[in-house]
Amino acid sequence: MESSLKHKIVESAKTVFWNLNDLSFEDKINAINEIKLALHAASPMVNEPVDCVLWVKNEEVIANDYNPNSVAPPEMKLLETSITEDGYTQPIVTYPNNDIREVVDGFHRSRVGKESDVVRERVFGYVPVVTIKPSQEDKSDRMAATIRHNRARGKHRVDSMSEIVLELKRRNWSDAKIAKNLGMDADEILRLSQIGGLVDMFADKEFSEAWQADSINETDNLNVEEEAA
Repeated sequence: MESSLKHKIVESAKTVFWNLNDLSFEDKINAINEIKLALHAASPMVNEPVDCVLWVKNEEVIANDYNPNSVAPPEMKLLETSITEDGYTQPIVTYPNNDIREVVDGFHRSRVGKESDVVRERVFGYVPVVTIKPSQEDKSDRMAATIRHNRARGKHRVDSMSEIVLELKRRNWSDAKIAKNLGMDADEILRLSQIGGLVDMFADKEFSEAWQADSINETDNLNVEEEAA
């Protein structure tokens, strides 16, 4: 009985899906996205973002303002080659904010979708995205999620990492919570706090360009020597 019901549901869905061919390209993509969302809501894997990959226009996906990940030009070129040859095998993790989606992970994959002529034309100006879990939508949690993705790949910038640690501290995250969520030990948190703390301390200070060792000329040296004599 259960097998018969499953077969009936699948066959009914196939019949309905044939009607998608009567839609314009953009309406077809939108309809498929809505169907995916409906399936996701009924899925036993509803708590897993990858259960629902949507295609959205690349201009709707924007960078966040805290990502400490950076990719060198050769690696960026390799990523483009990978997506060109293998296709998109990983979606971009995003946080929906009104009509745009802010990247949590996958900024460089989104760049390829926008900047590579070959890829952009092949995917019709769209990129694949998943939506971060509702429990992770607070900015602090999104920042932590970005760090976890980056550190899992071994790619992050120390200066930006220190800024994020300080930001999480400002948001009342304890060292223990930072350590657990970012995969750090106490010593690393202390070092990053010190790096960022020094930057904050002197952020509003102005320094004279004359404060250089080579600004002491020969006359100054002679005067010092005469005084010493």
